[in-house]
Amino acid sequence: MTDIAQGTGNWLDAVKPYVEKAPLAALFLGISSGFPFAMIGANLASRLAQDGIDKKSVTAFSLVLLAYNLKWLWAWVIEGVKLPLLHRLGQRVSWMLLAGALVMAAVVNLALVDPAADLMGTVRAAILLGIAGATFDIIIDGYRIEILKPEQLGIGAGMSQYGWRIGAAAAGALGLVIAQHWDWTMAYIVCSFFALPAMLTALIVGEPERHKEIAARKSGGELVQAIIGPFVDFFKRQGALLVLLFILVHKIGDTLANLTFRLLFNDLGYSNDEIAIYDVGVGFWALLAGIFVGGVLYARLGLKRSVLISLILMAVSNFSFAALAAAGKSNIGMAGAIGFENFASGIGGVAVVAYFSALCDLRFTAAQYAMISAAASIVGRFLTGTTAGTMIERFGYVDFYLLTTALALPGIALFWLMMRAGLVEASVGSAASEKDDQPAA
Repeated sequence: MTDIAQGTGNWLDAVKPYVEKAPLAALFLGISSGFPFAMIGANLASRLAQDGIDKKSVTAFSLVLLAYNLKWLWAWVIEGVKLPLLHRLGQRVSWMLLAGALVMAAVVNLALVDPAADLMGTVRAAILLGIAGATFDIIIDGYRIEILKPEQLGIGAGMSQYGWRIGAAAAGALGLVIAQHWDWTMAYIVCSFFALPAMLTALIVGEPERHKEIAARKSGGELVQAIIGPFVDFFKRQGALLVLLFILVHKIGDTLANLTFRLLFNDLGYSNDEIAIYDVGVGFWALLAGIFVGGVLYARLGLKRSVLISLILMAVSNFSFAALAAAGKSNIGMAGAIGFENFASGIGGVAVVAYFSALCDLRFTAAQYAMISAAASIVGRFLTGTTAGTMIERFGYVDFYLLTTALALPGIALFWLMMRAGLVEASVGSAASEKDDQPAA
């Protein structure tokens, strides 16, 4: 492997890669990746709350996001199925175009449903968007990792996170503003165009040079390898089960907290415009700063120490929302909590995403990253959808956010143990190596 686990270079060298072709492409990929999440996450929560839907139902809608955690079930399709006609453009490019078109159609479909009049129709439309958005994520992540060189994984992760936040924040803010001055239907229709940056990037950059075919096209062998290959490759590595446990638990508290912020803001009495300014606006710039700092820390301190620092900061950020809930409505308090949370998430978005990207084998990039990223937040999303609303109503926001802080501690301890045991280096795949010319599976 490369010096992925070691800090290298000077401060200027840590900045220059941000303007290279592949990291810039990762920026635009991230924009399209982030916006569907906002459409069925924060914006849908605001839309439902403003339509008078009760808290239990609003938090239950977060179960729609479980599509992102189940995407590994159909990721093999993107690895092994060749699209008629479009495949001439390449396996990754063809799927990028199809998945983007499906997302745009799903967003428009959700726009045309009225939650107050047809809640079950809204559920179905949100599920369709969740599946389409998760499919879009599969191909976006695979494409991103394959266009990046090993030494660009940290910077590429940072640029992708920049893009993700730009897409999510722009769609979130634009949706809120259009809904405030027009309606939610128009807000969703306009935001559907955020799928275009990734589609255009794939057409301009073309098929990734590092993309590896998984098997010869004969007797269904390619599909078999697309289904079982990613799992076989991952679990044969040293300490695979411990690495998987870290992936599952490291983000429970952060995910559980993040999916309830809009409920807190609504109950504290913030208007749509105030949420757009502080949650979206301040949060946006704080995350951009965090991503930049994360990229520099990654280059200077290496992957292991930058991941550990980010895990600690994300745990502390959950505590800041307990303080905000205890203080009540405060513009300064909201700006501080949102700012710190996004700054910490920005650092984690570079270090943790770089590590997860490095875990992939270039023969199964899309499927393995789908499996890893799905596992990373499934527990927190399940708890949010099934118990978060009930816990908030029973214990209140302060104790709820203190609980999310405590839930972040096992992930910190586990990664520290992995560092001591040498499992961080042992667990990475060919995406972290210059020697990516592995034979077909």
